[in-house]
Amino acid sequence: MIDLHTHTFFSDGVLSPSELVYRAKNKGYTSIALTDHIDYSNMEFVITKIVKVAKILTENYDILVLPGAELTYVPPKLIKSATDECRRFGAKVIVVHGETLAENVPPNTNLYAVKAGVDILAHPGCLSEEEADIAAQNDVKIEITTRKYHKVTNKEVAQIALKKNAKLVLNTDTHMPEDLLTKEIVAQALFDIGFGIDYYDIMQNNSHEIIDKTEMT
Repeated sequence: MIDLHTHTFFSDGVLSPSELVYRAKNKGYTSIALTDHIDYSNMEFVITKIVKVAKILTENYDILVLPGAELTYVPPKLIKSATDECRRFGAKVIVVHGETLAENVPPNTNLYAVKAGVDILAHPGCLSEEEADIAAQNDVKIEITTRKYHKVTNKEVAQIALKKNAKLVLNTDTHMPEDLLTKEIVAQALFDIGFGIDYYDIMQNNSHEIIDKTEMT
């Protein structure tokens, strides 16, 4: 299993990176990205720490650990420059905290995220056809999330994304141990959007595309 959106105690998760990764490995994960909440106040501190521990854990726990960041409530017009800065500090997977209906996210966050060419637009809420079209053009993956409250629009997000040929990935937005993927959680998430379990292979291939890009940087 692959999960490219998780949180540690470097933001609002409850686990250290080491414990999160080891628990994920024991759940059957092959790859995980550590994507704590980032803005201009903490990006250098958090990302450099995550880069260091990701290398250590990859080498010692036989699981690919990618250092990442979730740009959260960054002023939309600054998402592109923030993305560039996060990559400069070593983040390999850039997620943007999309316009979920569960929170009051700045308007146009989705639009500026897909224009910026980030890796993943997370829990985008009411994804528009324009946003999905730009995501497809810029190879931004659209997240189907298993996270409570954020997942209420998964079915609509999937329909719009696929209509415009934007690619879907399945992530957990993990904050606690019980959030991590299991086969049952995967099956339920796919059932909720009207897909069979076989579609998970396509989603994993889409996640692999992100991983493959990190190996070229």
